[in-house]
Amino acid sequence: MKQSSVLAVLRPLSVLAVLIMSCNAYAEQADRDKPINIEADQGMSDMANSTSRYEGNVIITQGTLRLRADRIDVQSDKAGKMLAQAYGKPVTFRQKQDQVDEYIEAQASRIDYDSGKNQLKLTGDARVKRGGDELRGAVIFYDAVSQQYSVQGSPATGGKSGGRVHAVIQPKTATTNDAAKPSTTP
Repeated sequence: MKQSSVLAVLRPLSVLAVLIMSCNAYAEQADRDKPINIEADQGMSDMANSTSRYEGNVIITQGTLRLRADRIDVQSDKAGKMLAQAYGKPVTFRQKQDQVDEYIEAQASRIDYDSGKNQLKLTGDARVKRGGDELRGAVIFYDAVSQQYSVQGSPATGGKSGGRVHAVIQPKTATTNDAAKPSTTP
C-alpha cells in the first residue's frame, strides 16, 4: 500500500482520536503536533468505500491523548467529513488539559462522532470527568458548534423508574490575588 493511501486511511481515525473530547477547547494544544499511534489486534481498510476498522484492544495515543476501545469503525466522504463509532466495555478516553495539570476523562459503551455536524455522543453508562467535576448518565451529547451538553438518564423499563443523571460541580475558588484584595463591603 502506498504511503499516501495509508495516510488517507489513517487520517479519519486520527481525526476521531483528536476530536473525541478535543471538541473541548481546553485540550492540550501540543498534542495536535505529535504523531498518532494506533495499536490493535487487527485492522482493515476498504479504500473504495473510505472505511476502516480496528478491532481487539485498540489503543490510540497522540501526546497526552489516550483512547482505548474494543473496536473502532470510521467512514469518511470525499469532502473529508467523517462518521466514527468506538465500541467497548467501556471505551475510555483521557487527555491532559492545556496549561493546567488536569485531565479530562470519559467513558461509555459507545462513542459516536460526526465531524460534519461537529457532534459527539457517548452512550451506555456515559461519564465525563474534568478535575473534580463529573457528569454521568445513560447518554451524554455534546455539540461543539453551540458548545452545549445534554445528559439523559436511562428510560423506564418494566414498570421501574428510569435512571437519573448525576452531576458534581466543584465550587470556584478565589485566586491568591483575589484573596489579597481588600473587601469593599463595610
